[in-house]
Amino acid sequence: MYVAVKGGEKAIANAHRWLDEERRGDRSVAALSIKQITEQMALAVSRVMAEGSLYDPELAGLALKQSRGDLIEAIFLIRAYRTTLPRFGTSSPIDTSAMQCKRRISATFKDIPGGQILGPTFDYTHRLLDFKLMADGEVPEAEQDEPSQSSMPHILELLNKDDLIQKECDDDNTANDLTREPLTLPVNRATRLQALARGDEGFLLGLGYSTQRGFARNHAFVGELRIGFVTVEMDIPELGFSIDLGMIEITECETVNQFQGSKSEPAQFTRGYGLVLGQQERKGIAMALVDRALRWQELGEDYLGAPAQDEEFVLSHCDNIQATGFIEHIKLPHYVDFQSELELVRQLRRDAALSKEASEKAAD
Repeated sequence: MYVAVKGGEKAIANAHRWLDEERRGDRSVAALSIKQITEQMALAVSRVMAEGSLYDPELAGLALKQSRGDLIEAIFLIRAYRTTLPRFGTSSPIDTSAMQCKRRISATFKDIPGGQILGPTFDYTHRLLDFKLMADGEVPEAEQDEPSQSSMPHILELLNKDDLIQKECDDDNTANDLTREPLTLPVNRATRLQALARGDEGFLLGLGYSTQRGFARNHAFVGELRIGFVTVEMDIPELGFSIDLGMIEITECETVNQFQGSKSEPAQFTRGYGLVLGQQERKGIAMALVDRALRWQELGEDYLGAPAQDEEFVLSHCDNIQATGFIEHIKLPHYVDFQSELELVRQLRRDAALSKEASEKAAD
């Protein structure tokens, strides 16, 4: 065993050196700078920040470079670094109605206060390769509107005026800090939303898709999707007032679902909610769909056995770092375990052969 360990350590060191070479690639090609990654791979940076639970574009860019573009590995690096940071306090809840929006759309109302803002989106592009990018050609600069500074009230408040949408309840909605405390079920909605915000985009996308195909009967409308910048504030007891810590980019989505009513609730519309760091509208929409599916018990709906309705299934498996650990650990040495199973199978085969032989002799 000692020789095997020494040999393993040498092989691991060599693997690290080889990884460094592969990461750098052809040295005749200029190395990527962190600034290039943060400026030109902004959507990947957003995902790393959101699922890594740390808003720092520069560090997310570094993680992406170090991981060779492996998003989950980059998220792991950010989470590991986050654990080394001191905690000074808790910021105040952000006010998304004061968001400086660069994108704001609604699929339920055409004319909305402040207007629809298409912003930067792939929605209306032709999915054709742009070979100008391969030729290193600079694309023409677009006329860019500054993020709207005017007040942006939430569109679903229009339905609230007619009492047609369920009012949100703030009771018992203090979220546990999942970066410091383990997830224990059941959880309140605030903690659940925190887990979904950190959850894997692909996993939530699949679950959200399933709800629209009948698994939870949750075909929703996007009441509002907005992307923009909000101010983060923190109360300083010694000063007696709050200070601005800076601005962060977020994506917020509210979905609208029809609700036929229950014994305790009238027929009305209900909401699903998603909020994530950076520009991640696909993740925001999927999160809102899953949030709404998980509210079945609160709303007095029937449990249909759909995966997206099962809180334990969703929250226990949406974290991609935990999933990666369980999936990838099986490629590590399991020599002793496998040898014991191999011996068990051989013994079972021997027992079966002896049993067959005994049966044949008894028949004769």
